Amino acid sequence: MENVIELQGVSKKFQTFSIDNIDLQIKKGYTTGFIGANGSGKSTIIKLIMNLLQPDRGNVKVFGMNHANHEKEIKSRIGFVYDSNIYYESLNLRDISKIVAPAYKQWDNKQFNKYIDQFELPLNKSIKSFSKGMQMKASIAIALSHNPELIIMDEPTAGLDPTFRRELLDIFQDVMINEGKSIFFSTHTTSDLERFADYIVLVNKGEILLHQSLEELREQYVLVKGSADLLDRDTESHFINIERSHDTFQALSKNVEEVQKVFNNHVVIEKASLDEIMFFMKSAHRNELNNSNYKYS
Repeated sequence: MENVIELQGVSKKFQTFSIDNIDLQIKKGYTTGFIGANGSGKSTIIKLIMNLLQPDRGNVKVFGMNHANHEKEIKSRIGFVYDSNIYYESLNLRDISKIVAPAYKQWDNKQFNKYIDQFELPLNKSIKSFSKGMQMKASIAIALSHNPELIIMDEPTAGLDPTFRRELLDIFQDVMINEGKSIFFSTHTTSDLERFADYIVLVNKGEILLHQSLEELREQYVLVKGSADLLDRDTESHFINIERSHDTFQALSKNVEEVQKVFNNHVVIEKASLDEIMFFMKSAHRNELNNSNYKYS
């Protein structure tokens, strides 16, 4: 099985937002970062993968199976970390572990206690007394304590201080290298992804804008900076999107050889960061949608 997650022609419509006919394949044994602004559709797609929402059309498969016939088996093999607390707030971690453990054949209490100690979490205090960061740490400890094959996380580093974020990413990297897990997680902190992600998926307004390996993104995309006088209809065609500021511009391109040929040494060409790629791709998509709406209005 090459893909651990597959979405085929999946659509889901809400009153003010929709996902329309998306296809997405997540490779087994890799870390895939899922990026996009708030409201872009990241959490909705994760809920569809976890069967917390059902698609209006299309198929969702995890481990090559659908939730309709194999939900219990699928979820027993997933470690899920949501962006907010999903446990009873009046319970403490000791009680929660006793409730959760029987649901998983491979629950490891020793591993659970190791994470509790490592994350410096109290076993006997109620979840409602935890900070947002502590709640996230608790969810992560539970998710990693039953030997999951696939770890799915929605904003796992939200609310965490920089020191613990780094420690947490080291844990995920260790899990990947030593245990061969698959990790799929959403974030808006692209520096987290640049440390250890293998693949990047960018979503905006419910559409997948790109899905490539991090290595390919680093090699292909460049940021071009120069004088606005250099821009005209022909030269602009070499860019994915352009941001103008007074008499200068900066633009995203994946045609570095053509840019060098056209502009020679009159522009500065730099490797584009993930933040820059995300910004320019989103802007290009927004312009495309606006032009489409204008055309058909």
